[in-house]
Amino acid sequence: MRILFVMLVPLLAVGRELPVGEPAEFGMSAEGLAKIGPVVEGMIREKSLVGASVLILKKGTIVYQEGFGQRDRENDLPMERDTLFRIFSMTKGLTSAAALILCDEGKLNLDDEVAAHLPEFKGDEVWVSRIKREKAERAPTVRDLLRHTSGLANRWAVHPVSRMYREGAALDTLLANIAEAPLLYQPGKRWVYGASSDVLAAVVAKVAGIPFEKFLEKRLIKPLGMVDTAYQVPRDKMGRLSVNYRVRKGRLMVADPAEGSKMLQAPAFKGGGSGLVSTITDYARFLQMIANGGEFQGKRYLRKETVELMRTNQLPKGVAAISFGDDVRPGTGFGLGFSVRVTNDGRGDSDAALGEYGWGGAASTHYWISPEHELVVITMEQTMPYNRNLEAALKPLIYGAFKK
Repeated sequence: MRILFVMLVPLLAVGRELPVGEPAEFGMSAEGLAKIGPVVEGMIREKSLVGASVLILKKGTIVYQEGFGQRDRENDLPMERDTLFRIFSMTKGLTSAAALILCDEGKLNLDDEVAAHLPEFKGDEVWVSRIKREKAERAPTVRDLLRHTSGLANRWAVHPVSRMYREGAALDTLLANIAEAPLLYQPGKRWVYGASSDVLAAVVAKVAGIPFEKFLEKRLIKPLGMVDTAYQVPRDKMGRLSVNYRVRKGRLMVADPAEGSKMLQAPAFKGGGSGLVSTITDYARFLQMIANGGEFQGKRYLRKETVELMRTNQLPKGVAAISFGDDVRPGTGFGLGFSVRVTNDGRGDSDAALGEYGWGGAASTHYWISPEHELVVITMEQTMPYNRNLEAALKPLIYGAFKK
């Protein structure tokens, strides 16, 4: 197995590069981290993934960065440190941070009703059946959008409310369809991974007075030095884009190539829930800002108290652990932007540290941050449908690399 880049390689970035250090300087074992490689290479041999990239920061310093396999199997192109990935729902973390910047500036309030900024989103009816609605007990708020308790459905689900979002709608009219549909459930009563982040992006755009993608670029992407993060891949970067693969009949088949990818075109809908392309090094800069409590390389982006709301459980009392249909995640709550491990009783993600927070994307990208360990971990691949295989395989190795 050819390894394309190794530990302790400086990052390319605007401004100061993230520092690089030896694991032993930070209480971690290089020998322990070296176990990552054979595990990832084994998954590639078994054809459960084509290629992957792993980056680990301890106290803001890179202690491990390595790539494995290929970004493009059909053209035999290796995984490299500037490979571009479709990050799908990892877009949501940036969207949450964007909204909270406006909260810190007093331009937006967590308990504002969504309709105060988007009057078309009345949120006054809740689905009961095809012919019956009930009155909403209260209106959805900005806080609900951030923690996914808004009553909004997942637009890709099979439920009739989800179909209302999609039917007869081009992407540029999606928000109008969402506004016209009833809520799926009473706000604040359930956690449902739905269209909340897309509506949140629309709130940000309305309050800021500029398109959402422009606000992201101005307030987060450019200042953080995320030089390759955008909703569209320029033609001159096409060769760096990883192919997206999908499991079909037990084989990994091309779902979206690099050359001719839909990511080369500007999307009609630049939403807050998905859509960005990024590199592992770009996204590390954003996550390190969050891990630092809202500050990065001398610039403050969010108040420390605000970041605490992002990375601690904010679900109302009585709301169960987060779940995706039958995929229930015991002991896992949700803050104003990230999932949070709130119990450590051996159920669910038993290798997660208490207080660990993070998320992922539809192409099986993952990240997690442990305040206790002052650790940021990102794994990137492009494998659909979503699976947690790489995260589950590497998490015990990474935590096991801490010297006792």
